[in-house]
Amino acid sequence: MSEHPIAERWRSLRGDAVRRAALIPYLTAGFPTPALSLEALRVVADAGADFVEVGIPFSDPLADGPTIQRSTQAALDQGMTAARVLEQIHRAALAVPVIVMTYLNPVLAFGVDRFVRDAAAAGVSGLLLTDFPAGADPEIEALVASSPLVWIRLIAPTTSPERLTRAVRGASGFLYLISRLGVTGARDQVPADLAQHVARVRAASPLPLAVGFGIGTPAQARATAALADGVVVGSAIVEALGQDGLGAAERLVRELAAAVRAP
Repeated sequence: MSEHPIAERWRSLRGDAVRRAALIPYLTAGFPTPALSLEALRVVADAGADFVEVGIPFSDPLADGPTIQRSTQAALDQGMTAARVLEQIHRAALAVPVIVMTYLNPVLAFGVDRFVRDAAAAGVSGLLLTDFPAGADPEIEALVASSPLVWIRLIAPTTSPERLTRAVRGASGFLYLISRLGVTGARDQVPADLAQHVARVRAASPLPLAVGFGIGTPAQARATAALADGVVVGSAIVEALGQDGLGAAERLVRELAAAVRAP
């Protein structure tokens, strides 16, 4: 059996000749328009993304800040659905692994069995549910575990040692450490205690560790890449795309990619 696309990508990033952090841009599917959203997927992949995280719009995105909330509402207003997101991912046919990030309700409404089957068929490699803590529903976890999708866990900086042990036990692909408490959105600087939280999660699991929430500039991406295996950037890219178009989003992703690759 061939290696899973996400595992293969991490292995390539950890090669003998070079070891570098991954850049993981986030885009809200359907924003600013469905047509531009499809093109944006291809643009960020070509601009240096190692993985692409695609958000399925949901009407109650509690973990997201104002930028992602606005993009989500705009996508919903234009009729973006889970089925249309998967169709768009299939049409994009990206050469890098795609991770779907959403909430539990859209997956339940779609049907968990059908969702994991259709997502895998569309070319999705990983699933991240922001409001689904480890152990919340063993049946759903078993369905995803038996599918071709890897289950990526969110880890908060306040996660207790006991909870962290449970969370990493069912994880696969990589872990996603939230850099700070609160919702998504760019911040002025990387948290001073980020290194401490990264070390704590690394001690609990050998899986690669990506860090997101609040990272929006090349300098922040470079600082985070020095600590973690991957850097997730969402709000800054979505804002650039919405305000100034595909060219601005492409330039930012190229700058971020150069930053995480810096020695």
